[in-house]
Amino acid sequence: MSCTSLRRSARERAGRNAEPSGGIIDSQSADASETVGEDSRGYDGGKSRDGCKRHILTDTEGLLLEVTVTTADVHDSKAAPALLEAFMEQPGRLLKLLWVDSAYQGPALAKAFARHGVRTEVVRRSDGQRGFVVLARRWVVERTLSWLSRSRRLNRDHERRPDHHQ
Repeated sequence: MSCTSLRRSARERAGRNAEPSGGIIDSQSADASETVGEDSRGYDGGKSRDGCKRHILTDTEGLLLEVTVTTADVHDSKAAPALLEAFMEQPGRLLKLLWVDSAYQGPALAKAFARHGVRTEVVRRSDGQRGFVVLARRWVVERTLSWLSRSRRLNRDHERRPDHHQ
């Protein structure tokens, strides 16, 4: 059974439509091990990480819809159009609304979302809030990222491209 079939089945068992109409996008940076070549890593200055970045799209339950991996220096707003394209290219997709953080703004990104009829809603922290704060809708994607982090194998990027020789 494919991941898509499992997700659809889980949504239907929960009394929901098999295809979600709402989703959440976020990213997570992971450090690269010494085996990862310079050509497939980047530096995320915001997180002070040298490695890769996972960009994920989840449904409102936190189930993965799509994942794209880039070098860590790729800004969230640059990776999001490809992430959305990969998900929406499959027939029967019903996605209409995405909850995002402030990194997912700008005219180029808005155009990519509008091409698929997807509206975004930016979920912001209240002014003056410090530390961890549960944000409406966004906590779901954060929980999914934490689930991924529990897998020791995903905490660090160990992958080396087959065509890369040291």
